[in-house]
Amino acid sequence: MEGRRRSRDPTEDPFGFGDDLNVVSRVLRPLVPARLGRIGLSVSVETARESYAIGEPIEFTIEIRNRLPLPVEVPTAGRRIWGWTVDGLLEASDEPLYRSDRAGSIELRAGENRTIEGTWDGRFKRTGTPTRWVPARPGEHEIGAFVATSPRTSDSTTVRLYSR
Repeated sequence: MEGRRRSRDPTEDPFGFGDDLNVVSRVLRPLVPARLGRIGLSVSVETARESYAIGEPIEFTIEIRNRLPLPVEVPTAGRRIWGWTVDGLLEASDEPLYRSDRAGSIELRAGENRTIEGTWDGRFKRTGTPTRWVPARPGEHEIGAFVATSPRTSDSTTVRLYSR
């Protein structure tokens, strides 16, 4: 039996967004300048409530939207396409990040919305010897979301943590 190699589907999105751009989008997308695409991009982040007990998981929803009636491809500053932060720390961690010089991009169809669900467990990762997870203190904490454009397209919301 002759072996067959499976080729990668060129429309497959390696970042998990399930992009299935149609022919019209593929033709029009390169005609929209990246700067215009970035202006048409919006990000929002929301939580279900404003207050949570310390240790209670905080679920959040991020929406990335192309407000333009045209498909866009927007370059990003590095390989990271999007991300979330807590009090300015990427994914609630002070761990140093590997930064790639290789740029990425985000592609969106005309008017497309992408929704990402996430959960912050209310702890911060503190690197060192040993690495440890520290519960957040009571008070206000900012949860942010961004698309890694330059300048960044971002949004944030504030949650209040309280002791039980």
